[in-house]
Amino acid sequence: MHKALAFDIGGTKIYSTIIDERGKLLEEPIKFATPKDIDGIKEILKGQIKKYEDEIDVVAIATAGAVNNENTAVIGSTGNLVEGYYTIDFQELSKKPVFLENDANAAAWAEYKIGASKGSKVSVMLTLGTGVGGGIIINDKILKGKSGAAGEMHFKMYPDHRRKCSCGSWDCYEAYASGTALKLTAEEMLNDKNVTTYDVIDGIKTGDARMQAVFDKWVNDITIGIMGLANIFDPDCVVLSGSMAQFVNPETIEDAVNADIVTTPTSIRIATAGNFSGMIGVALLALGGLDG
Repeated sequence: MHKALAFDIGGTKIYSTIIDERGKLLEEPIKFATPKDIDGIKEILKGQIKKYEDEIDVVAIATAGAVNNENTAVIGSTGNLVEGYYTIDFQELSKKPVFLENDANAAAWAEYKIGASKGSKVSVMLTLGTGVGGGIIINDKILKGKSGAAGEMHFKMYPDHRRKCSCGSWDCYEAYASGTALKLTAEEMLNDKNVTTYDVIDGIKTGDARMQAVFDKWVNDITIGIMGLANIFDPDCVVLSGSMAQFVNPETIEDAVNADIVTTPTSIRIATAGNFSGMIGVALLALGGLDG
Protein backbone atom coordinates (compact mmCIF):
# COMPACT_ATOMS: atom_id res chain seq x y z
CA MET A 1 0.00 0.00 0.00
CA HIS A 2 1.32 3.44 -0.94
CA LYS A 3 2.24 5.88 1.83
CA ALA A 4 2.75 9.64 2.07
CA LEU A 5 4.90 11.67 4.41
CA ALA A 6 2.39 14.39 5.25
CA PHE A 7 2.95 17.86 6.69
CA ASP A 8 0.61 20.60 7.84
CA ILE A 9 2.37 23.98 7.90
CA GLY A 10 0.71 26.79 9.81
CA GLY A 11 1.80 30.06 11.33
CA THR A 12 2.55 28.63 14.77
CA LYS A 13 2.82 24.84 14.32
CA ILE A 14 4.07 22.28 11.82
CA TYR A 15 2.73 18.73 12.07
CA SER A 16 4.13 15.65 10.35
CA THR A 17 3.11 11.99 10.09
CA ILE A 18 2.84 9.02 7.72
CA ILE A 19 -0.56 8.39 6.07
CA ASP A 20 -1.69 5.56 3.81
CA GLU A 21 -4.08 5.63 0.85
CA ARG A 22 -7.05 4.89 3.09
CA GLY A 23 -6.38 8.08 5.04
CA LYS A 24 -5.10 6.20 8.08
CA LEU A 25 -2.40 7.77 10.23
CA LEU A 26 0.37 5.19 10.61
CA GLU A 27 2.30 7.13 13.24
CA GLU A 28 1.47 9.61 15.97
CA PRO A 29 1.86 13.09 14.48
CA ILE A 30 4.96 15.03 15.50
CA LYS A 31 4.54 18.74 16.31
CA PHE A 32 7.15 21.44 15.74
CA ALA A 33 6.94 25.15 16.51
CA THR A 34 6.97 27.01 13.20
CA PRO A 35 10.36 28.75 12.84
CA LYS A 36 10.50 32.49 12.26
CA ASP A 37 12.61 32.16 9.11
CA ILE A 38 12.54 30.23 5.83
CA ASP A 39 15.70 28.25 6.54
CA GLY A 40 14.24 26.98 9.80
CA ILE A 41 11.10 25.72 8.05
CA LYS A 42 13.19 24.01 5.38
CA GLU A 43 15.35 22.31 8.01
CA ILE A 44 12.29 20.77 9.69
CA LEU A 45 10.98 19.49 6.36
CA LYS A 46 14.37 18.16 5.27
CA GLY A 47 14.87 16.42 8.61
CA GLN A 48 11.60 14.53 8.40
CA ILE A 49 12.08 13.75 4.72
CA LYS A 50 15.57 12.36 5.34
CA LYS A 51 14.16 10.16 8.09
CA TYR A 52 11.32 8.65 6.04
CA GLU A 53 12.14 9.21 2.37
CA ASP A 54 13.05 5.62 1.58
CA GLU A 55 9.80 4.21 2.93
CA ILE A 56 7.27 6.62 1.43
CA ASP A 57 6.02 7.25 -2.10
CA VAL A 58 5.26 10.96 -1.98
CA VAL A 59 5.66 14.04 0.22
CA ALA A 60 2.29 15.74 0.81
CA ILE A 61 2.17 19.26 2.26
CA ALA A 62 -0.95 21.06 3.45
CA THR A 63 -0.07 24.71 3.88
CA ALA A 64 -1.53 28.06 4.72
CA GLY A 65 -1.58 30.30 1.67
CA ALA A 66 -2.66 29.80 -1.94
CA VAL A 67 -1.16 26.92 -3.94
CA ASN A 68 -0.87 26.89 -7.73
CA ASN A 69 -3.02 24.63 -9.90
CA GLU A 70 -0.06 22.32 -10.55
CA ASN A 71 0.22 21.69 -6.79
CA THR A 72 3.94 22.41 -6.88
CA ALA A 73 4.36 25.80 -5.20
CA VAL A 74 2.85 28.39 -2.88
CA ILE A 75 1.83 31.47 -4.88
CA GLY A 76 0.65 33.66 -2.01
CA SER A 77 1.25 33.34 1.71
CA THR A 78 -0.73 34.73 4.62
CA GLY A 79 0.15 37.22 7.32
CA ASN A 80 0.82 34.51 9.91
CA LEU A 81 3.65 32.96 7.85
CA VAL A 82 7.24 34.15 7.65
CA GLU A 83 8.17 36.79 5.12
CA GLY A 84 9.08 35.29 1.75
CA TYR A 85 7.50 31.90 2.55
CA TYR A 86 6.18 31.63 -1.00
CA THR A 87 9.76 31.62 -2.34
CA ILE A 88 10.53 28.19 -0.86
CA ASP A 89 11.27 25.63 -3.58
CA PHE A 90 9.45 22.66 -2.10
CA GLN A 91 10.29 20.44 -5.06
CA GLU A 92 14.00 20.47 -4.22
CA LEU A 93 13.42 19.03 -0.76
CA SER A 94 12.99 15.40 -1.82
CA LYS A 95 13.85 12.93 -4.55
CA LYS A 96 10.25 11.71 -4.23
CA PRO A 97 7.34 13.73 -5.70
CA VAL A 98 6.31 16.69 -3.55
CA PHE A 99 2.60 17.65 -3.64
CA LEU A 100 1.17 20.82 -2.08
CA GLU A 101 -2.37 22.00 -1.39
CA ASN A 102 -3.93 24.81 0.60
CA ASP A 103 -4.73 23.55 4.10
CA ALA A 104 -8.45 24.39 3.94
CA ASN A 105 -8.80 22.73 0.54
CA ALA A 106 -7.00 19.68 1.90
CA ALA A 107 -9.28 19.51 4.93
CA ALA A 108 -12.34 19.85 2.67
CA TRP A 109 -11.04 16.94 0.61
CA ALA A 110 -10.65 14.79 3.74
CA GLU A 111 -14.25 15.51 4.71
CA TYR A 112 -15.33 14.62 1.16
CA LYS A 113 -13.43 11.33 1.07
CA ILE A 114 -13.85 10.00 4.61
CA GLY A 115 -15.81 12.57 6.62
CA ALA A 116 -19.01 14.56 6.91
CA SER A 117 -19.47 15.33 3.19
CA LYS A 118 -18.62 11.86 1.90
CA GLY A 119 -20.74 11.06 -1.16
CA SER A 120 -21.73 14.68 -1.81
CA LYS A 121 -21.40 15.96 -5.37
CA VAL A 122 -21.14 19.57 -4.22
CA SER A 123 -19.93 20.60 -0.78
CA VAL A 124 -18.56 23.67 0.95
CA MET A 125 -16.37 23.47 4.04
CA LEU A 126 -15.81 26.38 6.42
CA THR A 127 -13.07 26.27 9.04
CA LEU A 128 -14.08 28.50 11.94
CA GLY A 129 -10.95 29.25 13.92
CA THR A 130 -8.86 32.34 14.54
CA GLY A 131 -9.72 33.15 10.93
CA VAL A 132 -12.07 31.46 8.45
CA GLY A 133 -10.80 28.99 5.86
CA GLY A 134 -12.79 27.56 2.99
CA GLY A 135 -12.79 24.70 0.53
CA ILE A 136 -15.29 23.90 -2.22
CA ILE A 137 -15.70 20.47 -3.84
CA ILE A 138 -17.63 20.20 -7.11
CA ASN A 139 -18.05 16.88 -8.94
CA ASP A 140 -14.98 15.19 -7.41
CA LYS A 141 -12.71 18.21 -7.84
CA ILE A 142 -11.54 21.05 -5.63
CA LEU A 143 -12.62 24.40 -7.01
CA LYS A 144 -9.24 26.09 -7.50
CA GLY A 145 -9.98 29.03 -9.78
CA LYS A 146 -7.74 30.30 -12.57
CA SER A 147 -4.64 30.56 -10.37
CA GLY A 148 -5.30 28.27 -7.42
CA ALA A 149 -6.57 30.89 -4.98
CA ALA A 150 -10.34 30.16 -5.06
CA GLY A 151 -12.25 29.48 -1.86
CA GLU A 152 -10.98 32.44 0.17
CA MET A 153 -13.72 33.58 2.54
CA HIS A 154 -13.13 37.31 2.18
CA PHE A 155 -16.35 38.42 0.53
CA LYS A 156 -17.93 41.56 1.96
CA MET A 157 -20.50 41.35 4.75
CA TYR A 158 -21.15 45.05 5.32
CA PRO A 159 -20.36 48.19 3.29
CA ASP A 160 -19.47 50.69 5.98
CA HIS A 161 -15.89 49.92 7.09
CA ARG A 162 -16.85 48.47 10.46
CA ARG A 163 -13.96 46.04 10.90
CA LYS A 164 -10.49 45.73 9.42
CA CYS A 165 -9.83 42.15 8.30
CA SER A 166 -6.54 40.27 8.63
CA CYS A 167 -6.24 40.38 4.82
CA GLY A 168 -6.01 44.17 4.94
CA SER A 169 -9.48 44.85 3.57
CA TRP A 170 -12.65 45.78 5.44
CA ASP A 171 -15.71 43.85 6.60
CA CYS A 172 -14.84 40.44 5.12
CA TYR A 173 -16.75 37.35 6.19
CA GLU A 174 -13.72 36.27 8.22
CA ALA A 175 -14.02 39.47 10.28
CA TYR A 176 -17.53 38.42 11.37
CA ALA A 177 -17.53 34.61 11.44
CA SER A 178 -14.19 33.71 13.07
CA GLY A 179 -13.23 33.23 16.70
CA THR A 180 -11.56 36.63 16.54
CA ALA A 181 -14.88 38.01 15.26
CA LEU A 182 -16.74 36.69 18.30
CA LYS A 183 -14.48 38.80 20.51
CA LEU A 184 -14.99 41.84 18.29
CA THR A 185 -18.76 41.39 18.40
CA ALA A 186 -18.60 41.16 22.20
CA GLU A 187 -16.46 44.30 22.40
CA GLU A 188 -18.91 46.25 20.28
CA MET A 189 -22.10 45.05 21.95
CA LEU A 190 -20.79 45.26 25.52
CA ASN A 191 -18.53 48.29 25.08
CA ASP A 192 -15.73 46.35 26.78
CA LYS A 193 -12.30 45.95 25.16
CA ASN A 194 -11.25 43.37 27.76
CA VAL A 195 -13.97 40.82 27.06
CA THR A 196 -12.79 37.50 25.56
CA THR A 197 -14.34 34.66 23.61
CA TYR A 198 -14.00 32.56 26.75
CA ASP A 199 -16.09 35.10 28.63
CA VAL A 200 -18.83 34.75 26.03
CA ILE A 201 -18.85 30.95 26.08
CA ASP A 202 -18.67 30.78 29.88
CA GLY A 203 -21.43 33.38 30.14
CA ILE A 204 -23.74 31.32 27.97
CA LYS A 205 -23.21 28.33 30.25
CA THR A 206 -24.24 30.39 33.28
CA GLY A 207 -27.27 31.90 31.58
CA ASP A 208 -25.90 35.42 31.03
CA ALA A 209 -28.41 37.05 28.68
CA ARG A 210 -25.88 39.63 27.45
CA MET A 211 -23.39 36.97 26.41
CA GLN A 212 -26.19 34.98 24.76
CA ALA A 213 -27.09 38.03 22.68
CA VAL A 214 -23.46 38.43 21.60
CA PHE A 215 -23.25 34.77 20.64
CA ASP A 216 -26.53 34.90 18.74
CA LYS A 217 -25.29 37.90 16.71
CA TRP A 218 -22.08 36.01 15.84
CA VAL A 219 -24.02 32.92 14.75
CA ASN A 220 -26.32 35.11 12.68
CA ASP A 221 -23.31 36.55 10.84
CA ILE A 222 -22.02 33.03 10.18
CA THR A 223 -25.46 32.11 8.88
CA ILE A 224 -25.70 35.12 6.55
CA GLY A 225 -22.44 34.09 4.87
CA ILE A 226 -23.60 30.50 4.48
CA MET A 227 -26.81 31.74 2.84
CA GLY A 228 -24.75 33.50 0.19
CA LEU A 229 -22.54 30.47 -0.39
CA ALA A 230 -25.59 28.21 -0.63
CA ASN A 231 -27.20 30.48 -3.21
CA ILE A 232 -24.02 30.53 -5.31
CA PHE A 233 -22.99 26.86 -5.16
CA ASP A 234 -26.26 25.02 -4.39
CA PRO A 235 -24.34 22.49 -2.25
CA ASP A 236 -25.50 19.17 -0.90
CA CYS A 237 -23.99 20.26 2.40
CA VAL A 238 -21.91 22.88 4.20
CA VAL A 239 -19.43 21.38 6.65
CA LEU A 240 -18.27 23.39 9.67
CA SER A 241 -14.86 22.57 11.12
CA GLY A 242 -12.30 24.29 13.33
CA SER A 243 -12.12 25.10 17.02
CA MET A 244 -15.19 27.36 17.03
CA ALA A 245 -17.49 24.94 15.20
CA GLN A 246 -18.02 22.97 18.39
CA PHE A 247 -20.03 25.83 19.85
CA VAL A 248 -22.63 26.22 17.08
CA ASN A 249 -25.83 24.25 16.57
CA PRO A 250 -25.87 23.00 12.95
CA GLU A 251 -29.61 22.33 13.01
CA THR A 252 -30.37 25.92 14.00
CA ILE A 253 -28.18 27.29 11.22
CA GLU A 254 -29.63 24.82 8.72
CA ASP A 255 -33.20 25.88 9.49
CA ALA A 256 -32.33 29.56 9.09
CA VAL A 257 -30.39 29.01 5.86
CA ASN A 258 -33.07 26.90 4.21
CA ALA A 259 -35.77 29.38 5.18
CA ASP A 260 -34.00 32.12 3.23
CA ILE A 261 -32.10 30.72 0.23
CA VAL A 262 -33.52 30.54 -3.29
CA THR A 263 -31.70 27.30 -4.15
CA THR A 264 -32.75 23.84 -2.99
CA PRO A 265 -32.34 22.99 0.71
CA THR A 266 -28.87 22.16 1.97
CA SER A 267 -27.53 20.35 5.00
CA ILE A 268 -25.28 21.91 7.66
CA ARG A 269 -22.91 19.40 9.23
CA ILE A 270 -20.07 19.34 11.74
CA ALA A 271 -16.76 17.95 10.44
CA THR A 272 -15.83 14.39 11.37
CA ALA A 273 -12.42 13.79 9.73
CA GLY A 274 -10.58 14.87 12.87
CA ASN A 275 -7.93 17.34 13.97
CA PHE A 276 -5.47 16.23 11.29
CA SER A 277 -7.85 16.50 8.35
CA GLY A 278 -5.46 18.80 6.48
CA MET A 279 -2.73 16.16 6.44
CA ILE A 280 -5.19 13.39 5.65
CA GLY A 281 -6.69 15.34 2.76
CA VAL A 282 -3.39 16.33 1.17
CA ALA A 283 -2.08 12.77 1.55
CA LEU A 284 -5.15 11.35 -0.18
CA LEU A 285 -4.82 13.90 -2.99
CA ALA A 286 -1.11 13.21 -3.43
CA LEU A 287 -1.48 9.43 -3.32
CA GLY A 288 -4.43 9.55 -5.71
CA GLY A 289 -2.26 11.50 -8.16
CA LEU A 290 0.34 8.72 -8.22
CA ASP A 291 -2.10 6.51 -10.11
CA GLY A 292 -2.31 9.11 -12.86
